[in-house]
Amino acid sequence: MISLLLFDIDGTLVLTGGAGARAMALAFESVCGVPDAFRDVHMAGRTDAWILTDAAAAHGIPPDSPALGRFRDAYLHHLVMELEKPGARKGVMPGVRELLDVLADRDDVYLALLTGNYEAAARIKLEYFDLWRYFPCGAFGDDAPDRNGLLPKAVARIAACGGPSFSAADAVVVGDTPLDVACAAFSGARSIAVATGSHSVEELRAAGADAVFEDLACTANVLAAILRT
Repeated sequence: MISLLLFDIDGTLVLTGGAGARAMALAFESVCGVPDAFRDVHMAGRTDAWILTDAAAAHGIPPDSPALGRFRDAYLHHLVMELEKPGARKGVMPGVRELLDVLADRDDVYLALLTGNYEAAARIKLEYFDLWRYFPCGAFGDDAPDRNGLLPKAVARIAACGGPSFSAADAVVVGDTPLDVACAAFSGARSIAVATGSHSVEELRAAGADAVFEDLACTANVLAAILRT
């Protein structure tokens, strides 16, 4: 039996040192004229579309505003530049490269993404850190406004890309927020949570994750949790 492993990006695989948040703020200011628009908008675990909707509502911008239609391209433009700048904790999270190398060599797991990032933003971030090559496809923030809608999208996308046919019960969601855990539970999948983002081990356990790690540095332990051995 093949397990489907669906990885989140920000806080799970990498941290961009604030590049994503800075790029979003610069993009929103450029298209809507509002500086620091995301100051009070919660971002962790949410889709980019959800984050943008909340910011627009907070600043009284109608959801059908043409300015919002220009946001994504502006964001991607700024993201490329902001990723080149230094930032706190910027880099690939502990153990991630080693874990992905091991998983990529196995024939009983299939690697894919489940992320709130726009697909183009996911690619920009992961190519910057040389991790995009591990993931043939996945589900992205373009595919559903709510993260809970992404797991079925991932299963369908994998089949459309010529990958194996999966059910939600075959999936393990690997993420760093309670919303990742909730997304897995919503579709009947398992979840592995890692405290390398903005939530503690205790918070992730309380959210109901099937396994929780401080980080992914111990490949053997993470692999055992994935395979339930």
